[in-house]
Amino acid sequence: MAKYRVQNPATGEILETFESATDQQIEEAVTSADDVYREWRERSVQERAGVVKRVAEIFAERREELARLIALEMGKSIAESLDEVDFATDIIEYYAVHGPSLITDYEIPSTIPGKAMIEHLPVGTLLGVMPWNFPYYQVARFAAPNLVLGNTILLKHADICARSALTIQEIMEEAGVPVGGYQNVFASHDQIASMIADPRVQGVSLTGSERAGAIIGAQAGSHLKKCVLELGGIDPMVVLDSDDVAAVAAEAWNFRVYNGGQVCNSNKRLIVMDDIYDEFVAELTKLATGLVPGDQMNLGEGEFAPLSTRTAAETVNAQVQKAVAEGATLVAGGVLSDGPSAHYSPAVLTGVPRESESYGEEIFGPVATVYKVSSDEEALELANDCALGLGGSVFSTDEARAARVASRLEVGMAHVNTIAAEAAELPFGGVKRSGFGREMGPIGIGEFANKRLYFVAK
Repeated sequence: MAKYRVQNPATGEILETFESATDQQIEEAVTSADDVYREWRERSVQERAGVVKRVAEIFAERREELARLIALEMGKSIAESLDEVDFATDIIEYYAVHGPSLITDYEIPSTIPGKAMIEHLPVGTLLGVMPWNFPYYQVARFAAPNLVLGNTILLKHADICARSALTIQEIMEEAGVPVGGYQNVFASHDQIASMIADPRVQGVSLTGSERAGAIIGAQAGSHLKKCVLELGGIDPMVVLDSDDVAAVAAEAWNFRVYNGGQVCNSNKRLIVMDDIYDEFVAELTKLATGLVPGDQMNLGEGEFAPLSTRTAAETVNAQVQKAVAEGATLVAGGVLSDGPSAHYSPAVLTGVPRESESYGEEIFGPVATVYKVSSDEEALELANDCALGLGGSVFSTDEARAARVASRLEVGMAHVNTIAAEAAELPFGGVKRSGFGREMGPIGIGEFANKRLYFVAK
């Protein structure tokens, strides 16, 4: 099978294939990115921001076309694909508008006579290694701030997102990013390693698995390169009480199955107080019942889209079957379609034993895993009993009670009475084995900046 391809996950049909890059092409890409960096960094931040603003405008103009591309590539519905294009557009626009003010030089007090300034300068060419679950959003939150800052970008996308990856580069160049300033590379693992080792590449950002993060982090560290790693999570959603259990369960379900459950900060562990647990599970079961496989390009009521690939669906199915073998109960859903399609029916799973392997594994698919607890302390202890620490949320009619629990979550993003606050201006990232660094918001633009001290003596 061709590595870089467009393959409809609903049918398994390969619609388009692409040649992988040669070593010579990778060398040319790095050379070009480094050359362009030396010109791009000399432009005013206002000029760079103007180019990025035009990128956002073209995203908006080509909204429906862009949505159709990713729906076909990785299986999300047209409605969810449109959501993603809009969010990516918002992020790009945010950095075009606010980026310059976020990297303005500022003075700090000094005990030495003179003027001490902190500058935000670019560092050079950066490598992004991006996943398939949000083909535009993932790129937008990495590329937009760094282009405004003055860095240049080499972007290695997922092998099933080849057409959208090329389209992003096309839009960047149409908007005025100099040719070479943003380049898609159909690179291999060995070529990624060679780019990280290249002294002209100054940093790497990866969104992916823990395993991939460990590899990329080690390669970056061995070459003294800065890296940002976003490695997923098994985020807790703690429900302490509710005066409308059905509504909270519906919110939990809708977020958990969004994008086929293939979301890093999805609410993968639902931790529910014992007095509302049975009703909560019953509501989830209703929502999971009677769903049928559908065509992501024209999804109907009561239909679900495929996962990204047949392999992804088989992996999720195997994880659920393993959990059941270890003592969990599959309450609803969890049916893997026959044939080549990547459909896996959204599922409700309960009773995963805490001593089992499954308890600590991230299920990257539409599986709502529910746990019963009997106190706030037990809920918090369960929520924090996890090697990952991306996000988390706590729900209660008593906001102060929820806040007390949420304030002690060992995560990069803690929420009260909402599962995940997501907007262009809000930073995203985790702690523990979920990685390090932040993207988006005022923090994101500083990850690959040279925060230089500039001192003028008196």
